[in-house]
Amino acid sequence: MTTTRKAIDAARIGSSIEQLQEHFGADDVASLVAVLEAIKRNPQDSALIHQLSEAFNGLRIMQGGVLTYAPYLAVILSDDLCNNLS
Repeated sequence: MTTTRKAIDAARIGSSIEQLQEHFGADDVASLVAVLEAIKRNPQDSALIHQLSEAFNGLRIMQGGVLTYAPYLAVILSDDLCNNLS
Protein backbone atom coordinates (compact mmCIF):
# COMPACT_ATOMS: atom_id res chain seq x y z
CA MET A 1 0.00 0.00 0.00
CA THR A 2 1.37 3.39 -0.98
CA THR A 3 0.69 6.40 1.20
CA THR A 4 0.52 9.86 -0.19
CA ARG A 5 1.07 13.04 1.74
CA LYS A 6 -1.35 15.89 1.26
CA ALA A 7 0.13 18.96 -0.36
CA ILE A 8 1.14 21.52 2.23
CA ASP A 9 -0.35 24.95 1.67
CA ALA A 10 2.43 27.56 2.01
CA ALA A 11 -0.11 30.37 2.51
CA ARG A 12 -1.67 28.56 5.46
CA ILE A 13 1.79 27.93 6.90
CA GLY A 14 2.53 31.65 6.54
CA SER A 15 -0.74 32.54 8.27
CA SER A 16 0.08 30.12 11.08
CA ILE A 17 3.49 31.72 11.56
CA GLU A 18 1.91 35.19 11.72
CA GLN A 19 -0.67 34.08 14.27
CA LEU A 20 1.92 32.40 16.47
CA GLN A 21 4.17 35.45 16.41
CA GLU A 22 1.25 37.73 17.23
CA HIS A 23 -0.11 35.71 20.16
CA PHE A 24 3.00 34.20 21.75
CA GLY A 25 6.36 35.47 22.87
CA ALA A 26 9.10 35.00 20.30
CA ASP A 27 11.07 32.75 22.65
CA ASP A 28 8.05 30.58 23.48
CA VAL A 29 7.50 29.36 19.93
CA ALA A 30 10.86 30.09 18.29
CA SER A 31 11.74 26.49 17.46
CA LEU A 32 8.26 25.81 16.10
CA VAL A 33 8.29 28.95 13.95
CA ALA A 34 11.76 28.08 12.61
CA VAL A 35 10.55 24.67 11.48
CA LEU A 36 7.39 26.16 9.96
CA GLU A 37 9.47 28.65 7.98
CA ALA A 38 11.62 25.79 6.67
CA ILE A 39 8.50 23.82 5.71
CA LYS A 40 7.09 26.86 3.92
CA ARG A 41 10.25 26.95 1.78
CA ASN A 42 10.44 23.18 1.24
CA PRO A 43 7.05 21.55 1.90
CA GLN A 44 7.96 18.14 0.50
CA ASP A 45 10.81 17.49 2.95
CA SER A 46 9.47 14.75 5.23
CA ALA A 47 12.33 15.28 7.70
CA LEU A 48 10.95 18.76 8.35
CA ILE A 49 7.54 17.30 9.15
CA HIS A 50 9.21 15.07 11.72
CA GLN A 51 11.00 18.13 13.16
CA LEU A 52 7.64 19.91 13.33
CA SER A 53 6.24 17.04 15.36
CA GLU A 54 9.19 17.18 17.75
CA ALA A 55 8.96 20.98 18.11
CA PHE A 56 5.21 20.74 18.77
CA ASN A 57 5.70 17.99 21.35
CA GLY A 58 8.29 20.19 23.07
CA LEU A 59 5.67 22.87 23.67
CA ARG A 60 4.02 20.68 26.30
CA ILE A 61 1.28 22.71 28.02
CA MET A 62 1.26 25.36 25.27
CA GLN A 63 0.11 22.90 22.59
CA GLY A 64 -3.57 23.74 23.02
CA GLY A 65 -2.94 27.46 22.68
CA VAL A 66 -0.80 26.93 19.61
CA LEU A 67 -3.54 24.88 17.95
CA THR A 68 -6.07 27.60 18.80
CA TYR A 69 -4.15 30.17 16.76
CA ALA A 70 -2.58 27.84 14.21
CA PRO A 71 -5.10 25.00 13.63
CA TYR A 72 -3.47 24.09 10.31
CA LEU A 73 -0.72 22.41 12.35
CA ALA A 74 -3.23 19.76 13.41
CA VAL A 75 -3.91 18.98 9.75
CA ILE A 76 -0.22 18.59 8.97
CA LEU A 77 0.56 16.58 12.08
CA SER A 78 -2.47 14.29 11.71
CA ASP A 79 -1.52 13.59 8.09
CA ASP A 80 1.98 12.65 9.25
CA LEU A 81 0.57 10.37 11.96
CA CYS A 82 -1.73 8.62 9.49
CA ASN A 83 1.14 8.05 7.05
CA ASN A 84 3.30 6.57 9.81
CA LEU A 85 0.60 4.07 10.81
CA SER A 86 0.56 2.39 7.40
